[in-house]
Order: sequence, then C-alpha cells, then structure tokens
Amino acid sequence: MKMRFQEKVAVITGAAQGIGRRVAERLLEEGALVVAVDRSELVFELAEHKGVLCLTADLEQFAECQRVMAAAIERFGRLDILVNNVGGTIWAKPFEHYQADEIEAEVRRSLFPTLWCCHAALPQMLTQGSGAIVNVSSIATRGVNRVPYGAAKGGVNALTACLAFETAERGIRVNATAPGGTEAPRRRIPRNTAAQSEQEQLWYQQIVDQTLSSSLMKRYGSIDEQVGAILFLASDDAAYITGVTLPVGGGDLG
Repeated sequence: MKMRFQEKVAVITGAAQGIGRRVAERLLEEGALVVAVDRSELVFELAEHKGVLCLTADLEQFAECQRVMAAAIERFGRLDILVNNVGGTIWAKPFEHYQADEIEAEVRRSLFPTLWCCHAALPQMLTQGSGAIVNVSSIATRGVNRVPYGAAKGGVNALTACLAFETAERGIRVNATAPGGTEAPRRRIPRNTAAQSEQEQLWYQQIVDQTLSSSLMKRYGSIDEQVGAILFLASDDAAYITGVTLPVGGGDLG
C-alpha cells in the first residue's frame, strides 16, 4: 500500500457518509492524521480508527468553520490537506418550480461550506507556506433539473481557479474534482426528508438519463473511483497541478 500521507494532517468535511467517509478512511489507511467533520453524529463512527478527531459542525456558518480549523490545529499542530466535500442536491426539478427559499438553501449547502472552510484554513496554510485544498464540485454545472445546485458548484469551480492564482506562489495548491453520477449506498440521513411525488420522481429520472447519456462509459462511477481522484490531487503526486477542476464522470466533461 502507498503511504502518501504519512503524518499529514487532513480535514475532511461531509465525512459521515458516502465519498467523504471513504476519503477519510483511505487517508487513514495511507498514514494521515484526520479531522472528520459532519453535521451528523454518524461521523463519530470513524472514532474507532487511530489518528482521527471527529467533530460535528454546521459548516454553512463561518464561525463553525473557524472552530473546526482551530480544533484541528490544537490537536495536531498543523493543517496540510483540506477536502471540502459538503454539498449535494436537495431538490431536483425544473428551475421555474423552485421557490426562492429553496434556491437560497441550495446555494448555502453547496457553495458556502467550501467558501468558508477555504477562508478559515488559509491563515494556517499561509503561515506554514504549504497546503493542498481539494474541493468537490460536480458535473451538474451542465445538467438538467438542478440549476441552483449547478450554480453553486459553478461557484466552487471559480473559487478553485481564483484561489489557486492567489496562493500558488505561497506554497498552496487548490484543485477540485467534478464527480459525475456515482453509485453509493442509500444515504442514512437524506438531504431531503420529504417523500418524492410521482412528478418529482420523473424529474429525478431525467437527471439519471441525462447523466448516463453524457458519460462516454454509459455508467455511474463507484465511490472509490471518485476518491482516487481526490486523493491524487491531495497528494504530492499532483505537486505541479493547481487551479484545475478535474471531471470524474466517465468522459462527461460537465
């Protein structure tokens, strides 16, 4: 097994389920010291691993992001890697059917945690003169029935490029992955607890159909296929890469 992250300190957000949890597990397997963060207490299941600090936080609030970074530095003394994985579609429907509060909620969920966590992590990384940030964006920046979510992830892409420009000469790399459709177990805590109507199920199926048709491989990816790209960009294997949003969608470039 590679040990690319021996003794490196990594903060992983959205670490309770899915891609974020697997990122945390893989980093631990490769020797990292991990701060696993989520709004759900499911994140404490990772506490059975050696070298992990589990925290609950509402990362839509800047003060909470500051608290998380301070806790990471207090426990481990530095901050080498930040993987911003919080986000995800709450509703799936044509744009004219969104209410104003739903649009705001989508942007708060899928842009602000990444924006705030980057801002909160920067002082320590700049002091160190080193750091790797990987933002998890989405292929949905070009897709149907998720305009507010796509707009939020478009913001993540812009944040990635602009922050890379500002920090590259100060030792910090900033990249993103843009996952396509990903096969994952059913979420134990769903993003939207309301039962889907028949019409909403049809709208969601349109997303599935469009995702498959846009992929050259005509399939969804696995969680480990997404995690592999994230870990590559976080590692020294990508030492000469910054400002890039890497599509991970079987050929769909988003």
